[in-house]
Amino acid sequence: MSGGAAPYGASTAPATDRRVVGREARRLTFRAAVLSNGVSAAASEGAAGTMTTRSGTRQGGPDEGLDTVMSERRQLINIAYRLLGSVAEAEDAVQETYARWYAMSPAEQDAIESPGAWLTTVTSRICLNVLGSARARRETYVGAWIPEPLPGHAEWSLGGGRPGGASVDPADRVTLDESVNLAFLVVLESMTPAERVAFILHDVFCHSFAEVAEIVGRTPAACRQLASSARRRIRTSRPSATPAAQRAGVVRDFKQAWEAKDIDALVALLDPGATAIADGGGLAATFLHPIEGGEQIAHAWVEIARRKPENMAFLEDSVNGQPGLVAVQDGVTVTVFAFDVADDRITHIWVVRNPEKLRHWTTG
Repeated sequence: MSGGAAPYGASTAPATDRRVVGREARRLTFRAAVLSNGVSAAASEGAAGTMTTRSGTRQGGPDEGLDTVMSERRQLINIAYRLLGSVAEAEDAVQETYARWYAMSPAEQDAIESPGAWLTTVTSRICLNVLGSARARRETYVGAWIPEPLPGHAEWSLGGGRPGGASVDPADRVTLDESVNLAFLVVLESMTPAERVAFILHDVFCHSFAEVAEIVGRTPAACRQLASSARRRIRTSRPSATPAAQRAGVVRDFKQAWEAKDIDALVALLDPGATAIADGGGLAATFLHPIEGGEQIAHAWVEIARRKPENMAFLEDSVNGQPGLVAVQDGVTVTVFAFDVADDRITHIWVVRNPEKLRHWTTG
């Protein structure tokens, strides 16, 4: 197959060892990325600016306060995932945020008028720091880096906006559903860290530019410009708005043609300029370089079908809220395929094989 091994088959290390070593290495790298950018816990806590004011004693008992703080977790994961494109790093960012909250004394916690605003500020700042070092870290990543795909049942994949918040032209408004689309997350990767934070917090989560300014350390006017620049990037390469039912039909036809090893049918479903990109992270066999052109992709996918193990099945599934496919082997999801479709043709295929990015996937 052109470009290297097909996007299925055995990983390059035992699964248990990969997960344990990968998690520990990721946490150490994440912590180093946060600290290397000069943001200490104290700095993040005190930097909440107008979000931290003396409010006197707590209302209600300790359990009520704990419930209030922990109820923000889903919202924080929502924000962090869209900022980082990684569930694992989003969870680490939120865990770090809560660690900083509970490192404060009860009196210091009482001084914070809005715990939710404080938590959002600290989480966003941690994400901004991680984004600042992400590009350098990804230069050493084996092969292409693709945002971590979400299974359709992921609790943090949808919801969490602030109705009535920031005002944006409806033509530019990005819904929460759209902002978790894998094709959309790929576009976000082209933004600078500050652009991404300003855009996600203002346009998707409806925070004011004054609030965003506190997080990125710039003026509200500068943040407005950052969001405007991000919108221009979105307009230039915004994923297609093909209805989900139409996408599902194209993906289903692609699956059937793939399993039938019908090259002509596959070519007819692929845009002539289509691109396929795979992410194995050095932990799973896959092609290292993009495959460009509908005909080339069709031949590559027929080769995958020919080499498919007997105990592997290709199934339709929701990937980041959009129709996709998964490869399941012995009851374990080993590959996730995401698609972008325009005018009844597939324009992009993203293949995720890195087992560290598939830990939230199950066959159930």
